[in-house]
Amino acid sequence: MPWWYWVLFGAALLVVEIMLPGSFFVIFFGVGAVVVGLLAGVGAVGEPWLEWLLFSAFSVGSLVAFRGRLLRHFTRSHASTVGTETYVGDTATLTEDLEAGGVGRAELRGTVWTVRSHETTRLVRGQRCRVERLDGLTLWVRPQP
Repeated sequence: MPWWYWVLFGAALLVVEIMLPGSFFVIFFGVGAVVVGLLAGVGAVGEPWLEWLLFSAFSVGSLVAFRGRLLRHFTRSHASTVGTETYVGDTATLTEDLEAGGVGRAELRGTVWTVRSHETTRLVRGQRCRVERLDGLTLWVRPQP
């Protein structure tokens, strides 16, 4: 197969990946095809069976090696930024006592959350606290005056 067929095939697969947002599956086959096309273009690959073998190896190898990391990166980045800023400044009500530097529970917007505080004093059940920041699924709170 001529080298430029591989490059066109790879480009078409990359376009398909763009049309399927978030899948991160077809991109590896597109990159594999482009790599094989470039290798064939410089004369490093001549036999069709070797081209297909390299295409399969590059595609599946990069899929196994990089897809999980790519998904985790984009999922974590998206989840950690969407909506979290809306909790900062809200008022949560403690549903149990919160020891100094300890972990407790509080209700915010009808949901019970894990809370922590940098306070050196004990916070009591029913006390209203202001959310300072969100760290994963833990609210960091400070007592309201």
